[in-house]
Amino acid sequence: MSLTKFFNTRFSNTWRLNTERLQRSRPLLRALTLSVSLVGISTASHAATSWDMPTPYGDTNFHTQNIRQFAEDVRQATDNELDITVHSNGSLIKHAEIKNAVRRGLVPIGELIMSRLANEDPLFEVDSVPYLASNYDDAWHLWQASKDILAQRLERQRLKLLFAVPWPPQGIYTQFKVNTGEELQGVKMRAYNKSSERLAELLGAQPTQVEVPDIPTAFGTGRVDAMITSPSTGANTRAWDYLTDFNHAQLWLPKNMVVVNLKAFRRLPQAQQQAIEAAAEEAEKRGWAASKAETDAKIGIMQENGIRVSEPSEALKAKLQQVGDTMTQEWLERAGSEGQKILDAYHAM
Repeated sequence: MSLTKFFNTRFSNTWRLNTERLQRSRPLLRALTLSVSLVGISTASHAATSWDMPTPYGDTNFHTQNIRQFAEDVRQATDNELDITVHSNGSLIKHAEIKNAVRRGLVPIGELIMSRLANEDPLFEVDSVPYLASNYDDAWHLWQASKDILAQRLERQRLKLLFAVPWPPQGIYTQFKVNTGEELQGVKMRAYNKSSERLAELLGAQPTQVEVPDIPTAFGTGRVDAMITSPSTGANTRAWDYLTDFNHAQLWLPKNMVVVNLKAFRRLPQAQQQAIEAAAEEAEKRGWAASKAETDAKIGIMQENGIRVSEPSEALKAKLQQVGDTMTQEWLERAGSEGQKILDAYHAM
């Protein structure tokens, strides 16, 4: 055999053997590749999802405490597969930016006071019209009459409404006793939404927007001299350090609402979506009960610390009712037929 023929034969045999080995190994390679792929898919599908949730109020606030329990309920119901981290007191995102941050997907979930959206849609102001619903039963009926329409409005902005919880009834805080309402003429009054601004104007006061964490500083620097807010906020901000009187006028019960980015919600597995909705339902029930208990408890704390608590006189009631009637008509003009639909449903309950 020639040297050339020898090498050709040797090469041919070697190539044939390697080809046979490769063909025999292909099923094993495919099995290994499939196994690795399945492990990767399984790991990805079971990886925990982490959500950051900004809230505007401090850790001692009952809204924040209720939301922390909501987050824990979700965590337990999903076997730690969905972990919601609550960032309180505006520490992650300031109150004014929370809604847009959720809508744009910067964070998947957040809490805000509903009436903050009144400038973009007057329907969100319905719970802050004076004397339209000034006790818990009426406030609940108003919520039942309005929540479906409000949820639809939010969905247009790629937001899903989860639940809402009211503050205790709003009262008047001052450094003097309010008997008729005339005492508020010219007073610099803290406001937090469109309704409180308009109420101050109709009472002859000068409204100034101040967020809850900034209230003590605003009073300390003379930026404001009075405020309309709940017993909860009054006690949590130590109103006795800068005010003397609280009139339990029970003007309205504004609500905080929790919203979630609709795309982020739909991206979750069905079981996790159901866990969120179930936890939200419980949080709403728990929050309404906590708000009721909060009213008496925080009024008691203020009294213990020297705040003089009074009920509105007949003259003050008449003045506030007059203001409430004016604001109801103004709200209906802005809210149009949808607003009338809410009021009709509310009065029919």
